[in-house]
Amino acid sequence: MHLKIILELSEEGGYTAIVPVLPGCISEGNTREEAIKNIREAIELYLEPAEDDSIFSSNAEQIEITV
Repeated sequence: MHLKIILELSEEGGYTAIVPVLPGCISEGNTREEAIKNIREAIELYLEPAEDDSIFSSNAEQIEITV
């Protein structure tokens, strides 16, 4: 999977990494390399199936739409 990230210098020092296509998926690091490593982990956690997925009934359907 290829995702574009925004990597910017933070005013406090270090870097902030944001994934525009994953709302709220943000991480930081003291260096570029650390910020990239941390955002990879954040993406994996973001995409990990939520425990709440089991609250839907067995006849529920998941579909994708384009808007």
